[in-house]
Amino acid sequence: MTAGPAAAVRPRNRRQLIVEAGATLFSERGYHAASMEEIAARVGITAAALYRHFPNKYALFAECANVMADRLVAALGEVPADAGLPDVLAAVTRVTVAHRASGGVYRWEARYLERADRRLLRAKFASVVGRVADAVRRAHPWPGEQLRAVAALGAIGSVTMHHTSIAQRRAETLLQEAALRVAATAPAANARVVELPAAPVPRTRRSEILAAAVPLFERDGFATVTNGRIAEAVGLVPSALYRYFPGKADILAAACLQAAGLLAQAVEHNVRGTAGPHDALAALTATYVAYSFEHHALTSVADAEIAGLPAALRRPLVAAQREHIAVWEQQLREARPELDARQARVLVHAGFGVVVEAGRLLRWADRPEHRAAVAALLAAALGF
Repeated sequence: MTAGPAAAVRPRNRRQLIVEAGATLFSERGYHAASMEEIAARVGITAAALYRHFPNKYALFAECANVMADRLVAALGEVPADAGLPDVLAAVTRVTVAHRASGGVYRWEARYLERADRRLLRAKFASVVGRVADAVRRAHPWPGEQLRAVAALGAIGSVTMHHTSIAQRRAETLLQEAALRVAATAPAANARVVELPAAPVPRTRRSEILAAAVPLFERDGFATVTNGRIAEAVGLVPSALYRYFPGKADILAAACLQAAGLLAQAVEHNVRGTAGPHDALAALTATYVAYSFEHHALTSVADAEIAGLPAALRRPLVAAQREHIAVWEQQLREARPELDARQARVLVHAGFGVVVEAGRLLRWADRPEHRAAVAALLAAALGF
C-alpha cells in the first residue's frame, strides 16, 4: 500500500516566522505601507492564518518593534556584570548584524506605537544604553559616557538601515571596532567652522507648502498628516494644494531633493581646496554635522519615510544619497587604504548612525559644543 501525501505540518515556530517577516517588511516599507497580506505571503500562509496569531496589524507591529530590544536585553543578560567594554559591544553587535534585515523597525517606526507601548520600548532600550554606558564609564572614565554609549550603539545599529552587502563576520568586526573607537572618544573643544548655503526663503506658494509640510511630517508622522492640514498651514483650501503637487508623497520627495541639493552644495564648497583625504574627511564631517543640526526636521523625516515612497519618487533621492556617500567612500579609502569599497561604505553609514543617535540624545540643540562633540564621534566611527 502506498502512503498518501504527507499532511502539511504547522511549524512550531510559526509565530516567530511571522514576527521576523513582519519586522523585515515594516523595516523596508514602513508601518502604514506594509500590509498583513504581504506579511502572510512572505511566511507562506494565508491572511486568515496570520490573524490566528495576531488580531490586527498593530498587535503584530508592537511585537515586531520590541523584538530587537528584547534580543539585546537577552544578549546582554548573558554577559557577566563586570565584563569589559569589548565583550559588551560584541554581544550587541552580534545580535544586531544577525538580524539586520528586521532590526530597524524601532529606530523610526516606533513613533507609531501607542503611548504605553512606546514607554515600555523606551525602558528596554534605556536598560541597554545603561549597560553600555556603565561599561564605557569603567573603560574610559571621563565625562559624556551616556553620549558615547548612545553614539556607539548608533554606529552598530546603522547596519539595519542600509543594504550594503558584506559578510556577517566582517560587518561585526568593522562595527565593533568603530563602536570601541566612538566609546573612547575624548571630549572635543571646538568644531571646524564650515559654511552651509542658506535654505531658500519661501517666496512662492510651492516653497511655502514645502516649508510648512516638513515640520508637520516630523511631529506627527508622514502617514497621519493629511493634505488638508498642509493646505490649512499655508492658507489654502485642500483642493488648491493639487495645483502645486499631485499628492503628499510628491511634497516629501520635493523637500528631500531640495535638501539633498543644499547638502551637495555645502560639501562642494567646504571640501574644495582641502589638503589631502584626512583634511577632506574633517571638512565632510563638520559639514554633515552642521547640516544635520540645521536641517534635523527634514533629515529625520527623510530617513524615516523615503523607503515608503513610490519607486518613481524614491529613485532620484536614492541616487542623490549614493552620490553623497560616494564622496565619503573615496576620501575614506584614500585615508585608510586597507579598506575595500564595502567596508568603507559600512563605516560611512556607521558614522551617519552616530550622528542620528547622538543628535537625538542632544535633542538637536544646535550649540557649538554639541557640533564639536558629534563631529568627534563621527570621525572616531570612521577611524581617520
